[in-house]
Amino acid sequence: MSRIEGVLKTLKGQGRKALIPYITAGDPHPDTTVELMHTLVEAGADIIELGVPFSDPMADGPVIQLACERALKHGTSLRQVLGMVKAFRSRDSETPIVLMGYLNPMEAMGYEAFADAARDAGVDGVLTVDLPPEEADEVAPLFTDRGLDAIFLLSPTTTDDRIRAISEYSSGYVYYVSFKGVTGAAKLNVEEVASRVSHIHELTALPVGVGFGIRDAETAAAVGQVSDGVIVGSVLVDTIARNQADTAQLKRALTDLLQPMREALDSLSS
Repeated sequence: MSRIEGVLKTLKGQGRKALIPYITAGDPHPDTTVELMHTLVEAGADIIELGVPFSDPMADGPVIQLACERALKHGTSLRQVLGMVKAFRSRDSETPIVLMGYLNPMEAMGYEAFADAARDAGVDGVLTVDLPPEEADEVAPLFTDRGLDAIFLLSPTTTDDRIRAISEYSSGYVYYVSFKGVTGAAKLNVEEVASRVSHIHELTALPVGVGFGIRDAETAAAVGQVSDGVIVGSVLVDTIARNQADTAQLKRALTDLLQPMREALDSLSS
């Protein structure tokens, strides 16, 4: 059982929902990323999605695009990101880490070399935004063979046949994008999310995490009622941008944002 599967199974047994924050590695500076990861855990994160900065993050809106630019200005590379995970593991051997990014850096390193390095660093899952199931035959088995969960995106327009095909390659959880568009782009429609997630559950046994549009405790609780976990990205990355000059203040701001979401999710089980 992977760390991701173990955490989600434990939470389900407790009647609780997963809180999965996203930050971009190297933003605002490579030296602060590991510290921020520990801050997220202390604030209530169950799983961390760690973005690998990329020069053309086509699925992301301006907030995360700018985070990638800030990270790349400091020369943050895929190998450095793996080094951050390894450093995080020196203090935390339990919190699952999912690398989220695009194929190009992995392809440049070599898929097999990347899979080996990710496993050795302590990565638990890989979510590759631009890897469709039709092209996953080569990559997904490399992850699975090394104990890495291959995580894929589902959208409001994903067909039933495609959901089934994606589920064949997936493990850990599937990431449901709550609306059409890029990250940080629209307002959440919880009724539509509830209907769609319910239908996805009919087609796959995997837990469903929902991302895009979760900005505060209220939206986290609303999505938590209808999913297995909530994925929080742009609002955290925007908080980093607004507090990047003061690491201590940044850590407080992230905690002040994430802790109420944790409390709101936990209130659903009471």
